[in-house]
Amino acid sequence: MRHASFNWKTSSYSPSRNGDCVEAGASLDGTFQYAVRDSKNRGGTALLFSSVEWAAFVRGIKAGDFPS
Repeated sequence: MRHASFNWKTSSYSPSRNGDCVEAGASLDGTFQYAVRDSKNRGGTALLFSSVEWAAFVRGIKAGDFPS
């Protein structure tokens, strides 16, 4: 799937001064896929997730399963 097929959002948690950011996006074609990419390499590889996988990831974040 082309990167342009996603509604990309830059992480508000990532520091912007050195460019070390990630972007997440929801698919625009109705397939309910989600993607994560490096904002410094927007044309590079993105990790793709199904809606079930993405929901599990978000639940894990909210539950504190990923300590900083």
